[in-house]
Amino acid sequence: MVLGAAGWWCLLLWLPACVAAHGLRIHDYLYFQVLSPGDIRYIFTATPAKDFGGIFHTRYEQIHLVPAEPSEACGELSNGFFIQDQIALVERGGCSFLSKTRVVQEHGGRAVIISDNAVDNDSFYVEMIQDSTQRTADIPALFLLGRDGYMIRRSLEQHGLPWAIISIPVNVTSIPTFELLQPPWTFW
Repeated sequence: MVLGAAGWWCLLLWLPACVAAHGLRIHDYLYFQVLSPGDIRYIFTATPAKDFGGIFHTRYEQIHLVPAEPSEACGELSNGFFIQDQIALVERGGCSFLSKTRVVQEHGGRAVIISDNAVDNDSFYVEMIQDSTQRTADIPALFLLGRDGYMIRRSLEQHGLPWAIISIPVNVTSIPTFELLQPPWTFW
């Protein structure tokens, strides 16, 4: 979409009204905080799937974020037992976002966080959409930047831990800006 001078003026001064008038879409963000391990005790930003998956009806003060094995989660998971009643961290690639979400759901996961497989991605959020199969999923599905996913997995490997402990979702509007513990590798 190309905006004329009036469109740019509108965008700069009246963004909320322009969104409705011009059909621009701003990402909805959902936040979670890693509580353990301590070296990645940050508030991370994720985006929910656009047209599939559920929503968070409950705030989980402490729940495990379990990296799926294999990491792409396109079939049977060797650690599926540990994902039951927890949240799975999977990696993009190999199959559709919906397929990954369904695999985690079939293993009893409460949600799935899909990190980009481009580990240098620290700013581009992918819009996760339904595949063409007409299947559905009931659990929430979130997209996480590749750098964030990589840093979480790396920390777990360095500490020899099978999972992180997280709080999700986190209401960042109640946290003063200077207290937001965002990852130092992500710049806004």
